[in-house]
Amino acid sequence: MTAAPQQRGFPGGARQAVPAAPADWVRTVSPQGALPLEVRAAADVGLAEWARSHPEIISGWLARHGAVLFAGFGIRFEDFPAVAAALAGPPEPYRERSSPRTQLAPGVYSSTDHPADQPIALHNENSYQATFPARLVFCCLSEADQGGGTPLADCRQVLARLPPSVVATFRARQVRYVRNYGGGVGLAWQDALGPDPGSVERYCREAGLDAHWRPGGRLRTTAMRPAIAVHPGTGEETWFNHAAFFHVSSLPPQLSAALLDQFGEDGLPTNTCYGDGGRIEPTVLAAIREAYEQEAACTPWRRGDVLLVDNLLVAHGRQPFMGERRVVVSMGGALSHGGVAAGQVRR
Repeated sequence: MTAAPQQRGFPGGARQAVPAAPADWVRTVSPQGALPLEVRAAADVGLAEWARSHPEIISGWLARHGAVLFAGFGIRFEDFPAVAAALAGPPEPYRERSSPRTQLAPGVYSSTDHPADQPIALHNENSYQATFPARLVFCCLSEADQGGGTPLADCRQVLARLPPSVVATFRARQVRYVRNYGGGVGLAWQDALGPDPGSVERYCREAGLDAHWRPGGRLRTTAMRPAIAVHPGTGEETWFNHAAFFHVSSLPPQLSAALLDQFGEDGLPTNTCYGDGGRIEPTVLAAIREAYEQEAACTPWRRGDVLLVDNLLVAHGRQPFMGERRVVVSMGGALSHGGVAAGQVRR
């Protein structure tokens, strides 16, 4: 069994029982087991103040549901940093980024600058890194005219849906992530890792990345990570990786073919394989995507909504949209794959 991730500042600590009546000024409106749990303001209450006063209730909600939607609190951009810190702790920096974002305030980013007409598949934020955020806090500043929801999937249930043979294979072989920076496609290494080669190499050593400089100032990194994690608060196993998300087959077919033709399999901006270098079979990737799809649930955004996500328990994505959609995000708490049993992690 994969050991529990090491934790640094995990908000709320161990799993807590959920009181039947948490407070007179908030009320839950979702059925038992719903994803996300919807919590509405029943009185004029500040969400940041309430969250700071009730961390055990929030941790209990997250342990049971994995995500909580706070609706009716009227959160604005200027309110959001305090709300995010109260729900998830001090913001963590966004390192090893794989998609474009705009930093709007310290620790606050656009949720993504990905083109509006393209969906974003379900994933756990930064699961490919040695250290990753424990909690994500999203806030809707303006909803789209059409689409633009944030699908969610409980990764405990995703794991349960996968064929036992797939789980056993990934448990033994893990996942290898390969990223190539430069060449005019994807992010530059300066944006993801550091401003100069020296700082990049220091970061890679600390983060457990193998770094290989290539002609023309290009950079290739590889890392092996577990595919399954154990939540430090609940003790439950969860499917936690980017095995399908980063795989070249997740791209639109024409784009995938063009990138393979231009860069070859070893030069793709992102790709995955088994930890021993073997290719992940198409049938396995299809089974992973089907498990996510079967568990996916989506609640439409409304202006002022705040969504709190336990990053280990729940994957998130984004629907395509039309119109102006403004959703911001902050990431709090830090967990690490360092709890994996000695001898399993090979780079």
